[in-house]
Amino acid sequence: MKFGVSTFLTDEGIGPAVLGPALEERGFDSLFLAEHTHIPVDSKLPAGYQLPRPYYRTLDPFVALGVAAAVTRNLRLGTGIALVVERDPITTAKEVATLDLVSGGRMIFGVGAGWVLEEMRNHGTDPRTRGRLMDERIRAMIELWTREEAEFHGEFVDFAPVHSWPKPVQNPHPPIYVGGSSERAFARVAAYGAAWMPSHMPHVPVDAVGAQIQRMREVTGTATPVTVYAIPDDQKTLEQYAELDVDQALLFLPTLPEQETLRALDEMTNTIAAYRRAHNSGVGG
Repeated sequence: MKFGVSTFLTDEGIGPAVLGPALEERGFDSLFLAEHTHIPVDSKLPAGYQLPRPYYRTLDPFVALGVAAAVTRNLRLGTGIALVVERDPITTAKEVATLDLVSGGRMIFGVGAGWVLEEMRNHGTDPRTRGRLMDERIRAMIELWTREEAEFHGEFVDFAPVHSWPKPVQNPHPPIYVGGSSERAFARVAAYGAAWMPSHMPHVPVDAVGAQIQRMREVTGTATPVTVYAIPDDQKTLEQYAELDVDQALLFLPTLPEQETLRALDEMTNTIAAYRRAHNSGVGG
């Protein structure tokens, strides 16, 4: 099992130019950054629930990952997740391809349909059709990445033949990791996903995730890789996911000032080392 970090980078915490090398020095495989363009003041959240402060202050993930790319050599750079329903597909295709190019082919495009309805409405997106919109935009982006003269004609996206460069370094394009845990999400993994990326849910038993993995692989018809997002820094939880044959665990890194973040990373490194000793899995396990 590989190990990465998922986090919200904000103007109040550690910067990507420091975080990237710190992760690489400690042997982490990847960095996944969350995205929210903004949070409307009148967001209608579940009763009694308040969004944590980092949701309001996230950095643009592509700019931040570009900074991290410039100061690292091997760290995989992922969006976790990019809100495709709030993004122009032509511009986003260029951002993904550019990051893949400047990083030497290290970009992972994590995608999802989002859940803050007022946020997507401010982008002109109807929440009722966001799933179809996301799928169509991703299909359009794949055309832009893989064809010299790309065109697309759909319900939401429509353009005549265009030239769009750069093309991604990875062939045919950066891997797409699909978030969500519904049957619709599993169908997306089958249609265009390289991996399934569910979030760790504290109220959901890990063995229930095992049933979801089995169902997802039934839908895809293959042993599709699984990367679990936002896992707590806990050896027992890592062991439970390892038993489910999860390919990568993304430990959740709280948004903290620089020195506190580095200490948190050291604690995570110790947890991973203890897990590896227990499983005799070696450096790459």
